[in-house]
Amino acid sequence: MFRQTASPDDQQSAADRRPARRRQDASDRPGARAGGRRPVVTAAAAAALLPALFGASACGGPADASTGGAELTVMTWAPSGTGSTDRPGMTALAEAVGRDINAKGGLGGHHVRVLTCNEHNEAAAVAQCAQQAVDAKAIAVVGSYSQFGESFMTTLERAGIPYIGGYGLSGAEFSSPLSYPVAGGMPSLIAGSGRQLVDTGCRSVALVRPDTPAGDSLLGYLANALKPAGTKLVDVKAPEKSTDYTEVARKAIGKDDAGNCVTVALGTEPTGNLLDSYRRLGSKNTRLASVIGSVQQSVVDSTGGDSGPLAGAYVAGWYPPESSGVWDALRSVVRANTADGRTIDVADSGVQTTWVAYEVLRQVGQRLNSAGRPVTAKAISSVLDSGDPIDTNGLTPPLAWGATNMLASAESPRLVNTWVTYQQAKAGRLALQQPGFVDVRWVLTGGKKP
Repeated sequence: MFRQTASPDDQQSAADRRPARRRQDASDRPGARAGGRRPVVTAAAAAALLPALFGASACGGPADASTGGAELTVMTWAPSGTGSTDRPGMTALAEAVGRDINAKGGLGGHHVRVLTCNEHNEAAAVAQCAQQAVDAKAIAVVGSYSQFGESFMTTLERAGIPYIGGYGLSGAEFSSPLSYPVAGGMPSLIAGSGRQLVDTGCRSVALVRPDTPAGDSLLGYLANALKPAGTKLVDVKAPEKSTDYTEVARKAIGKDDAGNCVTVALGTEPTGNLLDSYRRLGSKNTRLASVIGSVQQSVVDSTGGDSGPLAGAYVAGWYPPESSGVWDALRSVVRANTADGRTIDVADSGVQTTWVAYEVLRQVGQRLNSAGRPVTAKAISSVLDSGDPIDTNGLTPPLAWGATNMLASAESPRLVNTWVTYQQAKAGRLALQQPGFVDVRWVLTGGKKP
């Protein structure tokens, strides 16, 4: 089994001593009618590329529990230390959730071992992470982040390991029969941002997005969102790593005419650098928007809050904002299970997605236990494939991956959660612009507005 033989800091120091390598750049309880809004409940990672692997081991440590039966292994991966799309909070939360699950009796009565893996934002590294999950006989990969779905999904498929709640950056996540996304990924977010801007009267929308295949895929979704209103789309490609985005910002702003809008779909760090360039240009008429993950509360804070460029900005999200009571349980687990000094930002969309994914796993484990069935990879997939909805307590609409829940899209049939939230930065805080979830399924399928 995998043993934790060094602290994360020790392993990172060792990694820093290795020869540098060239990296590959990338980036209410619902029951309402379709097309309407649903009220939000306000209650409660090439052997030379070996990713850092830190696990909550059954060989001791705070994640141990006195549960009976065979131990169950799960894995969560995300990039860390790349300077571009880092999501260390996702793996830190996975370990915290593992401790919480074990403290409460385990998953279906079984002790859970959580393995985490740094996928380095590299195709080869995430492929190694997937192989580690296979070697460890993981029952699921949960709440992970990687844009290289084609590099890991086939490995998981061959082993029959379900992938629950990936961040939604690649087509494989929305097409593999063993992928169970809990959010609509970037397609839903960019479609939601487009509709949000149309509703605010934008006549031209510039999309600032990575100059990558993943970025290319966003154009079609945004075009579908803007087309019914005749809103112009301007494509603005941006490098994923830069400290000066002045020319990118200048192209996005254009002539700064009334009705001109910009939506940003970059990583959090590139977005912060872009906003600095945007602020210096001093546009007067252009409205700013983004999607959650590019912008989150920490970005609003670091760019000046209500006196910064994001003041009044529109943001499309997957979930209710962090200020909502639906995140109280997440906050509680973070407070109780992160005594190692690491910081977990509960407003981070990757952290939130990991939480939702583990909530799905918890419920599946409970259902299997109640039915007297063993908790295996195959059994987990059978429960999720049944179409019986999973209630996430207001974090999302009920989630189901049965045949009737699939999206009418050859590219993204597994994109079952097509609901987004409209948020806005007000008084330095991200808050709901309007209550409830908004369905953008018609945008994703290229249909007509209902």
